[in-house]
Amino acid sequence: MIERNELEWRLDPQGSHRAPEATDHDLRIVVICNEGYASSLAAVSLRHLGLHRATDLIGGFQAWKAQGLPVTR
Repeated sequence: MIERNELEWRLDPQGSHRAPEATDHDLRIVVICNEGYASSLAAVSLRHLGLHRATDLIGGFQAWKAQGLPVTR
């Protein structure tokens, strides 16, 4: 998990503070937040960095949970 305030630094393949998994701009990244608002903005920000496959979970965690999908505490 990467916190929102570090997202661009850790996922930019060209960045000096990137996560080991951030190897190229073709990564498939799905950003999730509680209700889907912050994750939409974060996904746009990542696409501006050239991560063209970045997206978010529409409706966030609450939509996931409402659909009865698996949740672990």
